[in-house]
Amino acid sequence: MTPGRDSDTRQLPVLLERIRIPRPGGIGRPRTRLDSLTGDKAYSSAANRRLLRRRHIKVTIAQPRDQAAHRQAKGRHGGRPPAFDHTRYRRRNHIERLMNRRKQFRAVATRYDKLARRYRATIQIADIMIWLRARPDRTHTPDPGNTV
Repeated sequence: MTPGRDSDTRQLPVLLERIRIPRPGGIGRPRTRLDSLTGDKAYSSAANRRLLRRRHIKVTIAQPRDQAAHRQAKGRHGGRPPAFDHTRYRRRNHIERLMNRRKQFRAVATRYDKLARRYRATIQIADIMIWLRARPDRTHTPDPGNTV
């Protein structure tokens, strides 16, 4: 969790250091390297792409127009455009929609909690409530005592 004024570009290395992916069955130490990363244009920078390439992580990050124009202005010395998987990038909207659902909860949207651990707990409670609302096995049955 970072303050809103912090740049996403500078936070990617910190985020990658904190990743712990449990192994199947829970045996062994967790993995610390992602197979792939999909991010929005805020994460597009030469330094981030270099870091991800060094760690052998497949990248799907859209290139902002200004970066593409700068690369093209260099002509053949600008290099190739970064690889981009349109299909994988389209799936990013699932995460975006989850973030928007979370922000429907006032405590998440306004971040009343001062401590990061309390804010994380608020997000977990919001996620549980979202999950409970979205469960397909729940059918609405009217309360028999509420008949008019």
